[in-house]
Amino acid sequence: MKTKIPGLILAFAPALALAQMAPPNPNPAAVKPGTYQVEPVHTRLIFAISHMGFTTWYGDFTHITGTLTIDPKNIQAASLNISIPVDSVTTTNAKLDSELKSAAWFDPAEYPDIIFKSTKVVQTGTGSADVTGDLSFHGVTKPETLHVTFNASGVNFLSKQYTIGFNATGELKRSDFNMKIFLPALGDDVSLIISAAFVQP
Repeated sequence: MKTKIPGLILAFAPALALAQMAPPNPNPAAVKPGTYQVEPVHTRLIFAISHMGFTTWYGDFTHITGTLTIDPKNIQAASLNISIPVDSVTTTNAKLDSELKSAAWFDPAEYPDIIFKSTKVVQTGTGSADVTGDLSFHGVTKPETLHVTFNASGVNFLSKQYTIGFNATGELKRSDFNMKIFLPALGDDVSLIISAAFVQP
């Protein structure tokens, strides 16, 4: 019986390509300077509040867009401009999703986007920084700070795009943004967890 070598090569080609790809580089100094765009498929914002003190309730936003300008030799000069479509809010409950998109809650018809524009970047360690910016949400603009950690950079073997990735956390009070429905039964303190990927255009 003859072995079909070309067929075997084709079958194992994806695995061979994966094995040969350069692993993501966790060294922040290796990041290529420039302006990047949000890669929306793998970027999301998760928020959490206390639900009557019994549980922690979660939701998230997707389809995020924006830009990041960064130079690893001058982190303080980095700038971030992000837009989050309010209508993208989702939970595991369709009825609740509909309620959150009503005028009583997020009201995307009146306030379609959440905007974050950085105003100050302070490096806090190797691969970490506090990014302060103006957060515009639900008709209010206030300064908020995100605690950002660099993950890695490199070429995504699927998209072939040079990619840099970060995690970030933050805290805010929803009452500061005129979101006071069901206070204090539902928590005022909102925790943010962000996973963000950026690619070169």
